[in-house]
Amino acid sequence: MNDLAIQVKELHKDFGEVYAVKGVSFEVKRGELFSLLGPNGAGKSTIISMLSCLLKPTQGDAAVMGHSIRNNPQAVKAALGVVPQEIALYDDLSARENLDFWGKMYGLRGAVLKRRVDEALELIGLTDRQKGRVEKYSGGMKRRVNIGVALLHHPDIVIMDEPTVGIDPQSRRHILDRVKELNRQGMTVLYTTHYMEEAQELSDRIAIMDQGEIIAIGTHDELVKIVGEQDRIDLEINGESAPVLDKWRAVPGVGQITADNGSITALADDSNVVLPHLFEAATAVGLRITSVNIQEPNLETVFLHLTGRALRD
Repeated sequence: MNDLAIQVKELHKDFGEVYAVKGVSFEVKRGELFSLLGPNGAGKSTIISMLSCLLKPTQGDAAVMGHSIRNNPQAVKAALGVVPQEIALYDDLSARENLDFWGKMYGLRGAVLKRRVDEALELIGLTDRQKGRVEKYSGGMKRRVNIGVALLHHPDIVIMDEPTVGIDPQSRRHILDRVKELNRQGMTVLYTTHYMEEAQELSDRIAIMDQGEIIAIGTHDELVKIVGEQDRIDLEINGESAPVLDKWRAVPGVGQITADNGSITALADDSNVVLPHLFEAATAVGLRITSVNIQEPNLETVFLHLTGRALRD
């Protein structure tokens, strides 16, 4: 039996002159928790829309549980549970009523439907609030109901597109814990996010995306090795960064540097050697370094190393 849940082959999608996805290829194994990590506009949601058969690829193909998204979209849809980035619920219905409605859309009826709805409410932690109208729910609670809807038909794969955007920390923690629990139970999960810490916590493997392309793929440890032994130095200064950036880039041992509203991140071969020169260069242009934080390389560091920009940009 093929152990691949998803196999993406040279997917392209353009909208006229705008190229949203440029020849993306990757594979997700059965039972794997695989994340697409990248900034807004990287092409993550466009890939999800193609895998969900909501958009047709300009070129390329993908197989979901062995079914082509081009040739057998109905079988693909049956294999997937999709948690969209936008809330897809009826505000004037309760959580149970929403789940009941969408369960019927999946073809569930009678005792099976009731059991599945009860299971979903238990999983998303809303059994006690099931009769409340969705319009009264917080954004995090609505997203939890969205997840419940995607799981009603017991799909082979669940796709979650930025499920924690714009919600409170408690709901975010609940969703991340549920994602991990689903995966522990054997569910294949394709997860998209622009939060580095989510991808780092959740994923078996991660594909880093930028400008419609996958620029690196692997486990967290494999990706961090791309940076090598470089230190990440986070600095804050008491003025505009432009006057000092070129001087810092000229310091031997300094790699990529990015600046964002007075906060600067630099990669360096040896922070102990580089830091005195950074202070000297700042002083020479009348600036003062007000904060220094040295960190081990992480996925943010990898993105900076590969693109010259911070993931948050």
